[in-house]
Amino acid sequence: MSMPQGTPEPDETLDYNDRYGITARKGWIAPAAVLAIIGLSWTLWAALNHSQPELRSTLYSFEVTGDREITMKYAIDRRDPDAIVLCTLITLDIDKNIVGQIDDQILAGQSKVERIVAIPARIAPVSARIAGCRIS
Repeated sequence: MSMPQGTPEPDETLDYNDRYGITARKGWIAPAAVLAIIGLSWTLWAALNHSQPELRSTLYSFEVTGDREITMKYAIDRRDPDAIVLCTLITLDIDKNIVGQIDDQILAGQSKVERIVAIPARIAPVSARIAGCRIS
């Protein structure tokens, strides 16, 4: 069948996106890339900053040395060797009640310090713990 004169040939490459005014939306790529770079940078900074704390304590061992005393060996690792550190050491009985507590002061000096401290208790201790350390 032939087309009448003056009627244009049908376009075989009709694009409905062009016909209805739909455009490709790629405007989100740049803001997403900027946010991804900022997020990854913050994550890297947070991981590196918090992986090396200002003060770290490690309990190596403890030994019951008497009916009312326990000896504890522990270490302190501090970033600033000139800082004075105060550690609270506690002893526990069989029911996990605190039966002894002392504050051990570590003066300025080396960045890593190992200490052996005897902690008195009011009744027979079975365990010892570092309750916390702080820079004073």
